[in-house]
Amino acid sequence: MAKKALISTDEPRESGYRVAQVEDAVNTFEVGASLIWVDCADDVVADQFWYDPSDELIKANPVVVVEAPVVVAPTKEELMAQLAALQAQITAL
Repeated sequence: MAKKALISTDEPRESGYRVAQVEDAVNTFEVGASLIWVDCADDVVADQFWYDPSDELIKANPVVVVEAPVVVAPTKEELMAQLAALQAQITAL
């Protein structure tokens, strides 16, 4: 079934506007001046896509990749030192 995306021209995203809602074409309704309906693909999801008026395409929001910090595992010697310190604390109790 054909889909329509409701575009909010009051909410800028990237170099276009937010996709505020997605409906089957038969379920669209009258909207105010700052909202427009445009045809869209079936996989478009509100707030995960934006409308680019320069080429009239709906595009996925960019994915922000956050690299995980590099974690260096402790050496055997460091672990043995930690173990010895814990054993000393237990003995002191």
